[in-house]
Amino acid sequence: MLYPLSYGGLAEARLSAASGAPCNNRLKVVLMIVDCALYRDGLRAPMGQDAVLEQSMSGLEGGQFVWVGLVDPTPEELGRLAAGFGMHSLAVEDALTAHQRPKLEFYENQLFMVVRTLGYDDPTSQVESGEVAIFMGEHFVVTVRHGHVHPLLRLRAALEAEPQRLAHGPSAILHAVLDSVVDDYLSVVAELEIDTEQIEREVLGEGNATRTSDIYLLKREIIECRQATHPLIVPLHALARDEQRLIHDDIQPFFADISDHVLRAHDIIEGLNELMTAVLNASLAHLQLRQNEDMRKISAWVALAAVPTMVAGIYGMNFQHMPELSWPWAYPAVIGFLIIESLGLVWYFKRNHWL
Repeated sequence: MLYPLSYGGLAEARLSAASGAPCNNRLKVVLMIVDCALYRDGLRAPMGQDAVLEQSMSGLEGGQFVWVGLVDPTPEELGRLAAGFGMHSLAVEDALTAHQRPKLEFYENQLFMVVRTLGYDDPTSQVESGEVAIFMGEHFVVTVRHGHVHPLLRLRAALEAEPQRLAHGPSAILHAVLDSVVDDYLSVVAELEIDTEQIEREVLGEGNATRTSDIYLLKREIIECRQATHPLIVPLHALARDEQRLIHDDIQPFFADISDHVLRAHDIIEGLNELMTAVLNASLAHLQLRQNEDMRKISAWVALAAVPTMVAGIYGMNFQHMPELSWPWAYPAVIGFLIIESLGLVWYFKRNHWL
């Protein structure tokens, strides 16, 4: 839920040179945000949000940083924060546009990262997706969330309960957000495994149920998960190396653990994707086999009707000279012949499993 917070105070904003505005311009900040807090040595400062932004934009000292959380901001809202924190315009543009590919970009003393969030809806058995964009600098973290999947309020509360962890600075928040998102990946993958096993049993079991539409929908959700995990492998590997030296030394080793979790989730997703392809092919093969069986049965019934139809057609002709017409036993003989012929065809077709 969004809480409208009006920052009536004027906050000092040091605008980047690219903005063309004087460095001493004062910026009135009015934002729709989820939460905004200043942290000193891992502890949340007892300050109003007006004061937080005013102090953060006027300059922060060592051991202090700000975490601002936004949900679906407008260009004006995010642009004001971008000016105050000196966020790159290209990164701001990407953060405003949803459905970005997961990526990691480094700018001067800052990084920008986009991750896809995944959630599993039990009533509909469908995967829901969202997006989180993360701006991280030396003294600030700005998270921009699109969609309702994976709200960060509970994560913030959990981090604030561990001040020794927050004392590591903005990189602790970056790690916590990524770790939480990747844990959701594993939970979603576990649910998809259950759905895959259920469809596999139904398609390959004795009933040979046709679930083509369900298989297609599940395969599409698996591909959606793949689009979230696969592009994230390289960025997490880059964070584990941290050639830009933006990550705290005590936090950096934990990014390798997140990278391993993403690789595990991605491997499972790849296996499910291949399995669903095989199940889909098996379902189509069963469907084709049943169609062939139906065609054999139809052909057998057509053959049973063909001989009586032919004989009846012959005797329905208006010829004057037909020898059988003057024979007293002609009618019983024809009827008997048709019965014997039909019974013979039924026996033959049943022996060959056509009926």
